[in-house]
Amino acid sequence: MTGDEPMTFTARVIKSGVAEGEALVSAEPIGFLGGVDGATGIVTERGHPLEGTCVAGRVLVFPTGKGSTVGSYVLYQLAAAGLAPAAIINAESEPIVAVGAIISDIPMVDHAPVDAIRTGDRVRVAGDCVTVWSRN
Repeated sequence: MTGDEPMTFTARVIKSGVAEGEALVSAEPIGFLGGVDGATGIVTERGHPLEGTCVAGRVLVFPTGKGSTVGSYVLYQLAAAGLAPAAIINAESEPIVAVGAIISDIPMVDHAPVDAIRTGDRVRVAGDCVTVWSRN
């Protein structure tokens, strides 16, 4: 990606919707139970690349989820508090994050080239279409 030319790709829809925001990217999986504070939206997992960063309003991009089924509820708690990610993009979804996105009405796609998106890029998820504008 160069200049103002956006990268567009098609992904598999897990939870349909439209959202746009700044990308927050992790090369490591994210576990929401014990990994993200449901009251603040801050990543709390020690040693995680996003430790100390807030997920609220960002397009959260990571390879896959991990951890306890209660992680779905943490996503719901974030949404109820207005601190949920604007959208979620995964390389491969897993049931915990998928259920959390569905019950929390967070647009989510997978089968996406997550390594092509960088933190700070502007990202729009609209159904199965993902558009990325490089931050340069």
